[in-house]
Amino acid sequence: MERGPIFIGGPDRCGKTLLRALLVAHPNIAIPAIGSNYWSYFYGQFGDLKERANFERCLAAMLRYKHARFLQPDAERIRREFWQGEPSYARLFALFHAHYAERAGKSRWGDQTGLIERYADPIFAAYPGARMIHMIRDPRDRYEASLALHPGGKMRVGGATARWLYSVRLAERNQRRYPGSYKVVRYESLVQHPEPTVRAICDFLGEEFVPAMLTLESAPDYRDKGEHLANGAEEQAPISTAYIGRFRQAIPKREIAFMQQYASREMQAYHYDLDAIRLSTGDRLAFTLLDWPINLARMATWRAIETIQHKFPAQLGRKPSAKMIK
Repeated sequence: MERGPIFIGGPDRCGKTLLRALLVAHPNIAIPAIGSNYWSYFYGQFGDLKERANFERCLAAMLRYKHARFLQPDAERIRREFWQGEPSYARLFALFHAHYAERAGKSRWGDQTGLIERYADPIFAAYPGARMIHMIRDPRDRYEASLALHPGGKMRVGGATARWLYSVRLAERNQRRYPGSYKVVRYESLVQHPEPTVRAICDFLGEEFVPAMLTLESAPDYRDKGEHLANGAEEQAPISTAYIGRFRQAIPKREIAFMQQYASREMQAYHYDLDAIRLSTGDRLAFTLLDWPINLARMATWRAIETIQHKFPAQLGRKPSAKMIK
């Protein structure tokens, strides 16, 4: 088996950072502590990189992006090595990661990026031996965790449902298209049964399981944040089950009902049981007249924006926020 790069994908708040923290304890694997988002923010946005001017514009934009600067790139080395191979976005992104892994003394680089599953086709075409791990989490808990981080989220449960369904459907499609190279991992399995789950991941990656992977000692940036012990969590272990089912105490029943209505098939396919939701007469009326049409419109809006940005990266592609540019 050829050991190509490792990609960790899935929606936000699904356990990608935890998985990255576990994997970097392996002596062969280097994955930056922050998501790269190179494919999301730069792929296809500067034209054909065979044109030197396009390459320079793309490289300059990346060098201003804080997540790229975190890797401490050597711009002149990247320029020199880029033209020694296929001049493509995939090669440019790989140089940033490969140099980072080299400085870390690791032989295999990885990339953690939210929804990178949308780029599975060009990734597997560009990197022989690549492996992609797609993290999935109960959409209700994912939504609760997202609201805890961004309480002012504009799309609310409509956007959250659209995002989760988009990711899950890509997982189904990519597994069919790339058997043996694409693995879906449930967040709940990772925290409830960490050792067998990590062993299975190592088998998938073609790497030997290392017990130190379960301690998070090699990822103090994650361990010391204390997220696994926050908000009254009772467990004093680095990998905690405390966040499973938290949506029941935090998410309004009408929002849970909406999500279950539109994601029931996919939820049950991943063994997420539906809750019995009993609404009062007033709540049922509000759900029918207000919640349902508003959140359905938000779902449609999210899908439309995603489609436009993905299909027209050069004109309408995703951009990092102003605070992420230096």
